[in-house]
Amino acid sequence: MTLSRRGLLGLAGAAGSLGTMGAAGGAGTAVAAGAARAPLPDRVRTGFECLAADGYAVLAGQRIGVVTNPTGITADARHLVDVLHADERVDLVAVFGPEHGFRGTAQAGDSEGAGRDPATGLPVYDTYDKSGQQLADVFTAAGIDTVVFDIQDVGARFYTYIWTLYDCMRAAALAGKAVVVLDRPNPVGGRRAAGPVLQRPYASFVGREPIALAHGMTAGELAGLFAGEFLGPGAVRPRVVRMTGWRRESFFDATGLPWVPPSPNMPTPATALAYAGTCLFEGTNLSEGRGTTTPFELVGAEGVDRRWAQAANALELPGAWFREAYFTPSFSKHAGKVCGGVRLIVHDREAFDPVRAGIGLLVTAKRTWSGFAWRPDQWIDRLTGSDRVRRMIDAGAGVEEVAGDWAAGLAGFAAVREKYLLYP
Repeated sequence: MTLSRRGLLGLAGAAGSLGTMGAAGGAGTAVAAGAARAPLPDRVRTGFECLAADGYAVLAGQRIGVVTNPTGITADARHLVDVLHADERVDLVAVFGPEHGFRGTAQAGDSEGAGRDPATGLPVYDTYDKSGQQLADVFTAAGIDTVVFDIQDVGARFYTYIWTLYDCMRAAALAGKAVVVLDRPNPVGGRRAAGPVLQRPYASFVGREPIALAHGMTAGELAGLFAGEFLGPGAVRPRVVRMTGWRRESFFDATGLPWVPPSPNMPTPATALAYAGTCLFEGTNLSEGRGTTTPFELVGAEGVDRRWAQAANALELPGAWFREAYFTPSFSKHAGKVCGGVRLIVHDREAFDPVRAGIGLLVTAKRTWSGFAWRPDQWIDRLTGSDRVRRMIDAGAGVEEVAGDWAAGLAGFAAVREKYLLYP
């Protein structure tokens, strides 16, 4: 049996759904239009839900294109494309897929290409690896007036969806289109920013502008920051449809919302909590756990032994324990090989700093495993935002010394960030 995208997204969302009440709108995959829905307990209402509750007034009279993926769902696990397409108050004419694709099937650094959604018949355009005039031409060809962005982010600078938003804002300005951002929670909270701030010579699709590695912001807040600080005169001023009920100290499990993996190797909110630190191992010859059931919580390589976990625990990093672990990745680095390494266990989320934990693991991996190496393309510099982390670790610096090096830049970003925060 072959499932349509509608069926696949419905099943994926339903697996994590905490209830059956969703936004107003037309017929969906899980609950027919007009069907009675039991009320959910207090929870966050996403930007999409608030948009729907207002009768889609922000979109009235416009031809709409939606940038989204499987995370663009209602609280009862219907996909917003299905809901918008079925509602006569909305003129939805196109869908745009980011990295990993609209259906979310592609691995890192890839997309699904263009096509047509079998459930709605809408054209699906590929935005991945497109920016500037090239992306503006895609918006023009799609015949839209307004770009609507609704994707679940995970709070790390190198997670590319926020830069898809940035690129869409730049392209919308070139094409004369409006931008609406439907906000969603930062799943790891938003009390503070952490880690080094990107230096512009190291800009790429994993970091276009100088923001902290763990930015502590929502997509809607970042949209305001992008427009106000980086895109300059003539930039699109996005309309942000805010959430209700979200507070900066809230982790994802406090939102009452269903979790849909934003990408193939982001299966749980616990993965997102570790990601800003352990994804730094993409810049090394160690596996970051891709090809296992707990990516970014497991890190290791052939030949690593218990000394690494012992050294990492000796750092006594706040909120984190490191367990000696062994695993065999099914794909990516060291596929099919037994790897030794560590399993990151977060025992105190409030105290945990993922970036400091990631630096601690890099420092101790280099000290305890003779096979440690950076990727030859110096990808670590793109991930950290400069060559400073790599050079300091190579010179024997410890965690506190490395973190102290980025402190001034982080303080500067934190001051700018305050101007764009939308939630208490």
